[in-house]
Amino acid sequence: MTVSFDYQKPEAYDSGEWFKFRIHYGFINAGYATLEIQDAVKNNKKVYHAIGKGYTVGMSRFFFKVDDNYESYFDKVTNKPYQFVRKIDEGGYTKDQEGFFNQATNKVLVKNYKSKTENTFSVTENVQDIISAFYYLRNHPNIDKLNVGESIVVDMFFDDEVFKFKLKFIGRENIKTKFGTAPTMIFRPLVQSGRVFKEQESLMVWISDDENKIPLRIKADLVVGSIKADLENFKGLKNPFMVKK
Repeated sequence: MTVSFDYQKPEAYDSGEWFKFRIHYGFINAGYATLEIQDAVKNNKKVYHAIGKGYTVGMSRFFFKVDDNYESYFDKVTNKPYQFVRKIDEGGYTKDQEGFFNQATNKVLVKNYKSKTENTFSVTENVQDIISAFYYLRNHPNIDKLNVGESIVVDMFFDDEVFKFKLKFIGRENIKTKFGTAPTMIFRPLVQSGRVFKEQESLMVWISDDENKIPLRIKADLVVGSIKADLENFKGLKNPFMVKK
């Protein structure tokens, strides 16, 4: 199943939504991640500004320091991105770049502040960046209609190239969270194997089986071990959170 852009306002989220995740490495509290969405203006147009941050804490920071910042400015109706920010430090692997999408010409100008270079890349018409894709998929009109084994595919621009990001539906499950027992949909994103992930199917995501489609749990098999992330706190949901106390 491929993605088509339906010109509709999002039903799954809105400005003011904020998440905080606690990341476990075995029994160790390894770090935290936050994700929020705000209003902003680009090219005299009101847009969404999504900001994702991840960082290690305590002894985990001593062994493997992570300070990640991902941002995206995208259209409030079409979800098409206008700009992305990627500033990361993952155990010494660093990137500091911004990308500027030209929707009229299907080009993206990437400025690398670390190497002080600029490059322009051709992209597909409906391309997403890594953050805007998360919000687009939450609001995808077919996400509730998938059968087990079916997938949604979206073009994503990442690491200076466009690739097919595939989100495969695995099934449904009730899971225990700190907020109560929540019905979830389970997805397996197809990720890039190599530097971080063991294999292409090393990631599992549990999202709330309600109108919000919020991530409640993430498990990943990494090159250096396995991690688990659970939703620790949230605010600003657009719809009621369907959970059993």
